[in-house]
Amino acid sequence: MSQINHLVDRYFAAWNETDAEQRRKLIAQTWTSDARYLDPLIAGEGHAGIDAMIAGVQQQFAGYQFRHIHAVDAHHDCIRFSWELGLAGQAAVAAGTDFGIVSADGRLQQITGFLDHTPAAGS
Repeated sequence: MSQINHLVDRYFAAWNETDAEQRRKLIAQTWTSDARYLDPLIAGEGHAGIDAMIAGVQQQFAGYQFRHIHAVDAHHDCIRFSWELGLAGQAAVAAGTDFGIVSADGRLQQITGFLDHTPAAGS
């Protein structure tokens, strides 16, 4: 389970890394080259698509950080974890639960995200 927790930690580190070069390194360490991310609002495929997707979210929510909440749940090659997005020391503006598939090499093959709540209009 510690490998899965480390994988999820890298996942959040990539979402929060604003240095593009460092973010791309984290993405390569965390995701397979043919990986896919999908939630109701955004999608990305492969390292370049996932990087562009994360950069877009960072631009829209400058200064916000993704925070892991609750324990990671895993069995076989499947994982589930919850998260929230907010400014340091403030209430979250968004939250959700992600479901993933881990490849044989220990990296993410796919994440499907579900949004529990999102920012109010105009945020």
